[in-house]
Amino acid sequence: MPFINRPAKLEWTLHARAKMNHYRLSPARVRHVLHSPKRIEEGVAPKTVAMMQPASLKTTGSRVAGAGGRMGMGSGRFATSPASTARQESWTQEIWVMVQDAAGTRKVISAWRYPGVTKPRDAAFLKKEYGEFLAAE
Repeated sequence: MPFINRPAKLEWTLHARAKMNHYRLSPARVRHVLHSPKRIEEGVAPKTVAMMQPASLKTTGSRVAGAGGRMGMGSGRFATSPASTARQESWTQEIWVMVQDAAGTRKVISAWRYPGVTKPRDAAFLKKEYGEFLAAE
């Protein structure tokens, strides 16, 4: 996927504002998704990009005692190193934002909350579908 520049100005469509109101998403939350997405994919509309971020991220993992044993006097904490902890991220909801870049601006087309976890789309599949769409025209 190509590197996406961050234009200085955001434009909001009426559809995006209506969807933000429906899903109770603030403009600040949408900007947060735009500035630090967990996943970036091609949008379903031509020349658009969809960005996703989990609504709330939960990390699960186990703490394993390190070689140092206990730290401090009676602190009850175990020494851990990054190699000794196995953390997995999970979430139950995703926030998606679809944008279209123009000269110097970024237009927010739509924003929505997905109640589940989506699978990453394959880039080869998208190119094939888009090629079939162009051939049909």
